[in-house]
Amino acid sequence: MQIDKLTSRKSIVIFSLLLAIFIIYPNIVYLRWDLEDIEFNGGKTPFFILFAFRYVFFATIIFISFLVNVRHLNKDTLARRLGRIFVIVLVSYGIYILMAFAIVTHGDSFNDILVFQFAIVFLLCVLLGQILAMYSEQRKKEQEIEQLKVENLQSRCEALANQINPHFFFNSLGGLSSLVREDDKERTLEYVNKLSAVFRYILQSDKKGLVTLNEEFDFLESYRYLLEVRYANKLSFDITIDSKKRKLKLPVLSLLPLIENVVKHNVIDSENRMVVSVLVNENSEIVVSNPIHTKLEESLSNGIGLTNLKNRFTLLMDMRLRVENVGEMFRVYLPLKK
Repeated sequence: MQIDKLTSRKSIVIFSLLLAIFIIYPNIVYLRWDLEDIEFNGGKTPFFILFAFRYVFFATIIFISFLVNVRHLNKDTLARRLGRIFVIVLVSYGIYILMAFAIVTHGDSFNDILVFQFAIVFLLCVLLGQILAMYSEQRKKEQEIEQLKVENLQSRCEALANQINPHFFFNSLGGLSSLVREDDKERTLEYVNKLSAVFRYILQSDKKGLVTLNEEFDFLESYRYLLEVRYANKLSFDITIDSKKRKLKLPVLSLLPLIENVVKHNVIDSENRMVVSVLVNENSEIVVSNPIHTKLEESLSNGIGLTNLKNRFTLLMDMRLRVENVGEMFRVYLPLKK
């Protein structure tokens, strides 16, 4: 339960009324015998007035004490809280005695337990005030810890995302240099435009954690052009996505390292054409799959791409991606979040 709900005026009133019943419970238990033993001037009416007054009075003291505790929640020490509540209860005790004599001429008939009841009110108000202060302090510390976790999470995610940029940059220059050598100005210009769109997305995504599937697939459309040019149509994409799924979210730049891994770890030529399938399955997961055309010499890799992606899914979504290697096909399942 949040501290603001505990300390709302409505909650304090309800709490005070309930606790006042607990305080006058001995009077409720002995009510029948007290009515039989005590003689009243003018009948039983003053007795019931005093009984109701006692309940309202204790409820009021508890309400005021609790309100004072709330107002000085993060300022008072236990000693100051003890002193403040003691003064409130002592003054209230004096007022009660005067009011009791005004209602019943011989004073409060329940005088034998009156002091005990005021002592219980004092101890309960101090104890509850201390518990509330400790709870408030604990909540404050939890919020500070949570804020530190969020800041740490953002820093780690930015560091992980930044690892992608140079990795992608060097791969993209290879495609551009091949077009320049072919002296194909029109395709070179289109390539530069697509490359600019891709880098714009990467730069703008540095401050993002999760993006919609629609944003990620728009990025993929530009990136696929770069690869198709680079591999002279020996690499193609089969993309299937339901329009209803486009608002689901995933960590930014999730598809880039997967597509780069396809290029890095497989032979792609006229005899080994590569078709990368990208779809959203019935479990709301992106499935990126490709046939395996193993290179004769394994490419040097430090595993940054897939490890980076796994870490970002864990940090940002508290979810794990799945990797499936069945010999002829390689699949990666990326969970999506609403």
